Amino acid sequence: MPEPHVPKEAIGHGDGGTAALAIGEAESLDRAGAAGPPPPGGEPAGRPRSLWSDAWHDLRRNPVFVLSALVIVFLVVIAIWPQLIATGNPYRADLAKAQHGPAPGHPFGYDLQGRDVYTRVVYGARASITVGTCATAGAALLGSLLGGLAGFFGGWWDALLSRLADIFFGIPVLLGGLVFLSVVTSTTVWPVIGFIVLLGWPQIARIARGSVVTAKQHDYVQAARALGAGNGRMLLRHIAPNAVAPVIVVATIALGTYISLEATLSYLGAGLKPPTVSWGIDISAASTHIRNAPHMLLWPAGALSLTVLAFIMLGDAVRDALDPKLR
Repeated sequence: MPEPHVPKEAIGHGDGGTAALAIGEAESLDRAGAAGPPPPGGEPAGRPRSLWSDAWHDLRRNPVFVLSALVIVFLVVIAIWPQLIATGNPYRADLAKAQHGPAPGHPFGYDLQGRDVYTRVVYGARASITVGTCATAGAALLGSLLGGLAGFFGGWWDALLSRLADIFFGIPVLLGGLVFLSVVTSTTVWPVIGFIVLLGWPQIARIARGSVVTAKQHDYVQAARALGAGNGRMLLRHIAPNAVAPVIVVATIALGTYISLEATLSYLGAGLKPPTVSWGIDISAASTHIRNAPHMLLWPAGALSLTVLAFIMLGDAVRDALDPKLR
């Protein structure tokens, strides 16, 4: 029986050639499967997002964060350059217009001394934003440093810091502010900032301590220690980046609280003092004339409430984005 004709092109492409072709196709499929399906929108899959990039991805799609961030940016801009939207002088007084209502060019009316309420509300943002941001930065830095060191080293340093924080926690904020600031004659914002930092760092320190205690127990920290990494390297490269998120959340929410605390102390006469332009000072001056001229009180109080609400909403949005339990 004659053998079937086999083309020359097929010689050498028997089982071995078929196996090689199958292996090549399998490798191609494996590489395609390892890359994963393309995400919606046709963009190629990249490296996994970190906690911060993932949080920013969520924040950009959160309307609460976007709205509060826009309000805060606007407040910061007018605090730095109030003349952009207020061309008047916040100290210029005309007693003939005292307690007058809104007028052309003066939409918020006049205060007890005939000063433009609109101009004073705009210029008052500078003191509140300065006190809030500087006090928050100072309390966050001091609290993070002390709390992080206590959580990392432990021992007597941790016990000493805990007892010291308990002492400051026992001081009533308003009473302490009245006593501490009543003896200060400076009209600048720095005594108020110093007082808020003095009483605000223990809360940040406790949060930082707990975060560091949790982070230093992770496997990557133990591996770095086993490889011979020093304390400074472990704190700065491995622990701090993974323990700073709770501190940022608490500090963001506390910023609005510090602004309201400054206004409260100024209202009671122990915070900022004239001639500094402050919402708390204007609210205090207008509180006794609310029946005759309610506009003197409503506009600075409304600006203060809007500012505090914006920072608290921003802090809530940041907390939701950085809280791993919500993922």
